[in-house]
Amino acid sequence: MKNRLKVLRAESDWSQARLADELGVSRQTINAIETGRYDPSLPLAFELARVFGKKIEELFFPDGNTPERAKKPKAAASADSPEQLPLPELDVSLM
Repeated sequence: MKNRLKVLRAESDWSQARLADELGVSRQTINAIETGRYDPSLPLAFELARVFGKKIEELFFPDGNTPERAKKPKAAASADSPEQLPLPELDVSLM
């Protein structure tokens, strides 16, 4: 999974050690996430998003997808491929 963690950390002028301390993890964990050697657990991903004031989708995206590619409109579905239906919004206030 690709991520923007290194960019966001640099914009905040934080070291890996400072971010690690904030999250209660090791500096090596932050390095492994930034370099793509490790995908964070869901709770850690939520905590990273909270620290940077972002949504998880703004920090992490599937391999091969970048924020720029995600914003490009997709080609219309062909007759050979099933049409993609939009997913409903989740009401997280009920969780």
